[in-house]
Amino acid sequence: MTEGLSSVIKILPAKEYYLQGSINDNAKDVLLHRLRGLCDSTESEPETFHDHEMVYVIRAAGPGTQQIPITVRASHALDHPDEPWHLRYVGNPEASSSDRSKSAMVRTCIDVGTSDELLPFLQELGFRLDFEYVMKGYMFRKGRMKVTVSKIFRLLQQGKTDGIEPVSLSCLIELSLIAPTGQDAVADDMKTFAEQLKPYPFTSTLC
Repeated sequence: MTEGLSSVIKILPAKEYYLQGSINDNAKDVLLHRLRGLCDSTESEPETFHDHEMVYVIRAAGPGTQQIPITVRASHALDHPDEPWHLRYVGNPEASSSDRSKSAMVRTCIDVGTSDELLPFLQELGFRLDFEYVMKGYMFRKGRMKVTVSKIFRLLQQGKTDGIEPVSLSCLIELSLIAPTGQDAVADDMKTFAEQLKPYPFTSTLC
């Protein structure tokens, strides 16, 4: 499986540029109103999502006796159960993107649609469930950039998405954009957009 993931990453060297921040729940409506004015399709309501995401981990042999964890995320829409499942791999933030002078974080990203047999397939390969959660929120588009405002919930019982509670009293804001390797200029565009959302905080060092 390690070799398989490595070969896919070499074939599809897409990079995800992203910024993350958080706001208190009581500021969410003001932020959503501002995003409706700044993003595309200002005349329509933002797209909503209600997803169940499960994080699976497998440990692969590394140099010497070192075990390297490989993490993938399996998710599906609870509000649209007939839609395909998604399998997502995100690499660690690139070392250069940890520099505070950089406009955004950068990491390798692969996102594919799958059948509803995804979970048995992962388990058959040796992946084990690490943790899971439910996300509810809103999604906006600004050109190629995706902007989400979401609330994260923990499951009170494993696998039971009808019993959840919020993890905190805040919402997660994320700006993300998928681009081929070498298009670092898009990070500056993201930072410029984030500046328009002040005083809401964004950081390029949060992963």
